[in-house]
This record gives sequence, C-alpha cells and structure tokens, in this order.
Amino acid sequence: MPSPNFQNRTLFHSDNLPILQGMNSETVDLIATDPPFNKGKDFHATPDSLSSGARFQDRWSWDRDVHEAWTDAIQDDYPAVRSVIQFARQSYGDDMGAFLCFMGVRLMEMHRILKPTGSLYLHCDPTASHYLKAMMDAIFGRKQFRNEIVWGYPASPSATKRDFPRKHDVLLRYTKSRKWVFNADAIRVPYAESSKERVKYAANASTVMSGKEIKLQEGGKIPPSIWTDIQQAYRYRSEITGYPTQKPLALYERIIAASSNPGDLILDPFAGCATTPIAAEKLERRWVAIDIWEGAYDMVLQRLRAIGLALPDGVLSDPENPNMLIDRDVHLESAPPERTDDGDDAAPILQLRVQRVVLPWQKLSRRQMSGILGEAQASPNEPNLIVCAACGRAMEMAFMELDHIQPKSDRGSNDIGNRILLCGPCNRVKGADKTLRGLINDNRKSGWTIDSVIAESARLRAERMAERVELEWDSNEIQTLAEKHK
Repeated sequence: MPSPNFQNRTLFHSDNLPILQGMNSETVDLIATDPPFNKGKDFHATPDSLSSGARFQDRWSWDRDVHEAWTDAIQDDYPAVRSVIQFARQSYGDDMGAFLCFMGVRLMEMHRILKPTGSLYLHCDPTASHYLKAMMDAIFGRKQFRNEIVWGYPASPSATKRDFPRKHDVLLRYTKSRKWVFNADAIRVPYAESSKERVKYAANASTVMSGKEIKLQEGGKIPPSIWTDIQQAYRYRSEITGYPTQKPLALYERIIAASSNPGDLILDPFAGCATTPIAAEKLERRWVAIDIWEGAYDMVLQRLRAIGLALPDGVLSDPENPNMLIDRDVHLESAPPERTDDGDDAAPILQLRVQRVVLPWQKLSRRQMSGILGEAQASPNEPNLIVCAACGRAMEMAFMELDHIQPKSDRGSNDIGNRILLCGPCNRVKGADKTLRGLINDNRKSGWTIDSVIAESARLRAERMAERVELEWDSNEIQTLAEKHK
C-alpha cells in the first residue's frame, strides 16, 4: 500500500487544497471534518479566550471565491459534480454554487486520499446538507452512502415564534468502497429502562410463537442515527476554547472509535480548534490536520496539555511518564508535501513511485485550450464557425465542448495533447468513457456524420496545433496565443 508522505501529528498551517493535493493517494483511514456551512455570516472567537483572534468568513461569492482551476478540475474529473453545482446556483443562488465549488475540489482530493477501507464524516447543517449529499453521491457514488446522522442538541430556550427551533446538525457518512471499518462494540450505549421492558415483552412473545429467543446485546446498543446524548461544546466547561464553531470531543471520539482502529491515520482538513486531533490522540490514533488559522498549532499543544497527554510548556521530560508528548512531537508545516506515489488519482500497488512532472504547457486552463483549439478547428469557409472533429458540423463556439480524445477513465491526460472540440450532441454521445475513435465509428453507423473529410481535417489541425504548443512553448507566437485566450 502507498505510504504517507507526511509525519504523524502534523498540523499544516495553510489553505487545505494545496496540502490535500500534495498528499499521497490511499494513505488515510478516516476523514472527520467540520468545514464552513455557508451560513452567510462571519464568525469570531470569544474575546480573551484560548481562541482569541480566530475568525473566518462563511460568505460566498461566485465572482470573488471561485477559481478557474477549480471549475476545470470539476469539469474534467467529475462532470456530475458540475451538474450539482449548476442546480444549486439555479435553485438557491450563486453563493451556494460558490460554496459547493469550494467544497467539491476538496472532497475530490479527500476521496483520492482515503484508503479503500476508509470512511469520511462530513459535518454540516440543513443550510447545505442536501446539496452536499448530492455532491458526495457524485464523487463517492450513491452506493457508498452509509448514514445521515442527526446530532440533536439537548433542549434549550429558543426565541423563535414562527418556526420549529433549529436544534440539530448533520453528519454525512460515506465509505470509499463496499468494505469498511465499523467497530460496533466500541460505541455501544446503555439501553433505556423502557427499551429493556419492551424487549423483555417481545422476547417472551417471540419465544412462544417461534421458539426463537431475543436477547439484549451485551454492553448496550449501537447508537441509532439520531444522536441526542452528546451536548454542545459549551456545556463541557473543561473543553471550552472560545472558538466560534467548536464541537465536543465526545462527538468526534464516537466517530473515530466507530470507523477506525488504534494506530490508524485520521485526517481533519478543517481542524479549527483541533477537536479531531485531540480525540484521535486520546484514542491512540495517528493524525494529520490542516487549518488556515495561525493559532491552530498552539491550540493543539494547549489542549493536549490540558487533558494530560503532553507536558507543560518548558518541561522537556517526565521520568514517571516517559511517553508524554512534548512540543517537538507535534510538527508545524506550511509547505505542501511532495507526492511520492505515481501522481494519479489512486496509486496502483507495486507501481514505481515517481513524482510526475507537470510542464508549463500542460497547465493551460480549459478556456485557453478551447480558444487555441478553436482557432485550429475554425471552418476554412466560415472562420467564425468551429468544425466538430467527430461529425464535421460547423457551429458557433458557444455550441462546442472541450473533450478528451482518450477518456480520463482510461488514463487519458488533461492537457491540450489529449483534447478536441466537439459539438454538443457528439459530446453527449461520447460521454466520459468512450474514445474519440469510438465516437467517430458510432456516428458513421448512425448516419450522424455529415462530412467525414472535413471532420478529419479539423482533427489533424487540432493535433498539429497541440504539437506546436508542446514543442514551441517558449516561442513568442505560442506565448501570445496562450495569453490571448487567458
């Protein structure tokens, strides 16, 4: 199996996307994270608290927050995610679309990083939970959805008079494959007395009717998917840090105990006040965390000391507790790790681990590739129209789609050397798994092709242009062309 390219107990101080992109594939056993919720407001830590100065903005704008590289990656690798984002923009607004775009590129990386037996718990609330579930169905596959866990807060006063009080969050639980870790005995809770009486009655009736005996499980029951036995963090006085969205240790201890084993590697890409790392350390798991807040590293150390897992500041050893952590055991990094797997979506077993080099010409955006290939595939008779490389129809650029020649699912690359412009109907028929050659054959059989000679000419011109981009990248002509379509 691939090996992690980062140390245990590492806190990365950075935007989490480049860190996730630098992590080796299939190296993490469990991801438990509490990202922004798209609440449309700003969050600030309590003044004079341990988290004093921590703040983040949970407002989203398509024009301000969405990067072209994100939309390119989503379109190339998970076109179904693009559909979810488009639906959210239409039904909710651009802010939800921007939030989902932000989350989508990160969830794509989390899926890659998880081991085949791994799980992901995504903490959210009803603001965006239904959109996030559709997105995770698109990335993980709907059959990998395991639970929607409702974390209900214990009853507290509410000022609302026109609605039911909103008193719950949602945890979406997905697995990487059909084989996953679940430790039922590690999370059992006591049966209620009323439940014992009902089971006792049912057991007697069942024994009389069928001869089968019903027994209560030793140690208690597995918690149902509605959790009402864990209070909010501010109810646990010893845990309070003042962080605006702090979650209780008990909540993440249950998640980690259920879906990982001692020694497993836990990841939290939105670490905040470090609840996931602390819960992982308590349960003897390895961990790695990421957060953009500059105080996250100090928060990890302070919370470890507060629960007796690390020595006080300035103390280097304790003869009575030789295994106690000290500052240097928790690592602070800001640069992304360098991948040592093959750089693909999932590192194949036994494949030579060589870092893939990405050359400058391979970093062209979808917009740039479309513009450059559009010039190459322009109709000789009508320069304002683009010739479809599969059927020979000439259409305006608005009706053309950038697609792969060799599909991504068959290890096709995303660079301009593996790209072509197709008309909308041809693009839809080709789908994500068909080669360009397969599409051409299908068009010929169905009679959709109107001029195979013109189509072939467009393909050849596009191929020659891609070769020029690669071989003459540093020339003024190619640099001017790339800048023109930026």
